[in-house]
Amino acid sequence: MNVTLHRLSAGILLIGTLLFGWTAAVLASGFGIFTQGASATARANAVVASLDGPAAVYFNPALLNDLPGTQVELGTTVIVSQRKFKSSQTGGTAHNEDPPYFPSSFYLTHTFSEQFSAGLGVFNPFGLGTIWDGDWEGRYLATKSRITTFNINPALSWRVTPRLSLAAGLDILLLDAKLQQRRPFLPDLPDIKQQFTGDGEGVGFNTGLLLKITDRLSLGATYRSEIKVDVDGQAKLDLPLGLPPLRVNGQTSLTLPQQVTAGLAYRFNERWTAEAGLRWEGWSSFKQLKIDLDDNSQLIAPRQWRDTLAFNVGARYQWSDRLALMGGYLYGENPVPDRTFEPAVPDSDTHLFCLGAEWRTGATKVALAYGFQYQEDRRKTTNLYGDIANGRYENQLHLVGLSASYQF
Repeated sequence: MNVTLHRLSAGILLIGTLLFGWTAAVLASGFGIFTQGASATARANAVVASLDGPAAVYFNPALLNDLPGTQVELGTTVIVSQRKFKSSQTGGTAHNEDPPYFPSSFYLTHTFSEQFSAGLGVFNPFGLGTIWDGDWEGRYLATKSRITTFNINPALSWRVTPRLSLAAGLDILLLDAKLQQRRPFLPDLPDIKQQFTGDGEGVGFNTGLLLKITDRLSLGATYRSEIKVDVDGQAKLDLPLGLPPLRVNGQTSLTLPQQVTAGLAYRFNERWTAEAGLRWEGWSSFKQLKIDLDDNSQLIAPRQWRDTLAFNVGARYQWSDRLALMGGYLYGENPVPDRTFEPAVPDSDTHLFCLGAEWRTGATKVALAYGFQYQEDRRKTTNLYGDIANGRYENQLHLVGLSASYQF
């Protein structure tokens, strides 16, 4: 078989890979990363109406008016995932090979007057990844998916009245992706190794509200807009038999969902504060992915994701002047329907249990949080991805967050 025929065959495979493989993997960015501060993580993010630290830039910038002076916060979270697949066809099992992930954050806030405050945040709002063994049963759907996003978020808060604050900000989002999977070539020959790399950027906005209904009861709400990200990238096929690799450039765009969060906080006394809240994400806007290739052809893949809700509760107890203890619980729906479920995005409804502590000494605060996230088992049956990797998917995550802030 000559090289021209090999390249033609690989080109046909590449089109299928772009349509199904990359579509699946890039939607891993549908996993929002909400570990944007250890104090918030310890309360399962039930902080939209009650957070008293610089991470309010992310959770509700209308809270910035209650932060005195100039404050800075640095934080990171170690996320360790444990995924298991059991095949309904062979009974065999496979485990993920994900390394620990470290989504991190930086916040800077400043109060100009009784009426105006500002903040700046840099954080990872979407991403993480999934890695499966290169020889596992579902290798023709996914072996490695890595999506990284950075959001640069300046925000301004205005205290309209002593009980009402409003805020607005800008979301400047940068995205980078590296996605890998296998493709069959010919019987008794090694698989084709496919890789897609791409990057892009997009801009959105966010708003916040804080209403102090009474001296003890507060309502907080935020909105983050959709962000359309234009992605330029290149797909590469490494062929067996010493054939030269095939490269094809492509462009697409994807829309990260709008988000609405709300929380109702109640301060029982000087020591106890509790909050209950919800988060809505508009994933139903992601109906399809359209890819424009350099040969002027176009590929369209349906996604058919659905909107989701998450509910959370959290509490903070001020044990002493220096030490505060915190805990929380979150239940979240997943956006992936059975008809498009596959191993690059093995998402399912989730239960998150959190606890933590915050230590204050002088102008410095250090917070430590632990979270255990249990995702309900999910089964893949024959769907838009065929009968590949049918079986049961189990998933759980461990999160350890650490943040440190300083008030100047």
